[in-house]
Amino acid sequence: MTRGRRKFFRRTDSVTIFLVLLLGVVTGILVGLLGIGGGIVLVPAMVHILHMDQHLAQGTSLFILLPPIGLGALRQYWRAGNVDLRAGILCAVGMILGAYIGGKIAVPMSTQLLKGLFGGFLMFSAVLLWMKARPSQPAAASAIAREGGRA
Repeated sequence: MTRGRRKFFRRTDSVTIFLVLLLGVVTGILVGLLGIGGGIVLVPAMVHILHMDQHLAQGTSLFILLPPIGLGALRQYWRAGNVDLRAGILCAVGMILGAYIGGKIAVPMSTQLLKGLFGGFLMFSAVLLWMKARPSQPAAASAIAREGGRA
């Protein structure tokens, strides 16, 4: 692993800036709406939408969530170069707005609907993570071939 700072946010084009701010707003809405931790949304979104690697996504998520929970772990990610400061700041700004909007939506919502939304979101997240964790078909086939055809 390299010790230098890995940066995702080198591009300063308006589309990238918009995507990072939008991620913050959507995450904030889900935090306020479902009462979930932001990392459940941020890490998969940074990996799948922003194409960050897992370490950079986790480190940046900790930076965003720093005030409430991440100071100790953030230090380790920072030392390893796995925090994107600019993306973290922009997304955190979006989360403030989004959390307010999500709270305004959730408070008048029925308990049954809110429970359904929460469960559906968790299942969606689980499917995305499961799909990302599965080995690709060629890799799995070559592993079976190396084992002499044993599954």
